[in-house]
Amino acid sequence: MARYTGPKTKIARKFGEPIYGDDKSFEKRNYPPGQHGLAKKRGKKSEYAVQLMEKQKAKYTYGILERQFRNLFEKATSSKGVTGEVLLQLCERRLDNVVYRLGISGSRSGARQLVSHRHITVNGEIVNVPSFQVKPGDVIAVREKSKSLQVIEQSLASNSNVYEWLTWNNDTLEGNFVTIPERTQIPENINEQFIVELYSK
Repeated sequence: MARYTGPKTKIARKFGEPIYGDDKSFEKRNYPPGQHGLAKKRGKKSEYAVQLMEKQKAKYTYGILERQFRNLFEKATSSKGVTGEVLLQLCERRLDNVVYRLGISGSRSGARQLVSHRHITVNGEIVNVPSFQVKPGDVIAVREKSKSLQVIEQSLASNSNVYEWLTWNNDTLEGNFVTIPERTQIPENINEQFIVELYSK
């Protein structure tokens, strides 16, 4: 199962924002990585560089590697609707992302691990594929044997995020994927149009 396992703070500093969530190291050094840090003179980025940066940011944010991301783009292109918006909706519908949004895990990488280790069910069936596409009406829950896991309890206790397209029952540890989110409901700071322009070249 391919995924990025390198230093996360360095990537967040590259984009100038904490794309992996709260990060004390990023807060201390929120300038680009490298020997010269802030002192390094950076010229105006080319149009291609800006587009590439946006694509990389989206990939790192959702924890998707190039081939998978490209496949999602092609799927978005052949779907009805605005390609960039559909692309982000497909990313949001990934099971690992939904588990993260529901607060079962404090990070997408942690959510990916919970899914891979068979702690999550969809409509009562165990699903261990992080890229599984969740559909409106699907019920995402913590497996019965896993409900007492400390990492899940801690994450749910500290979660305060509420999303309009999801519902959560803290008593049964079940969530419902109500509907596909609109672009305005997706909080990620990503300019999807740049990604579409890059792939369309």
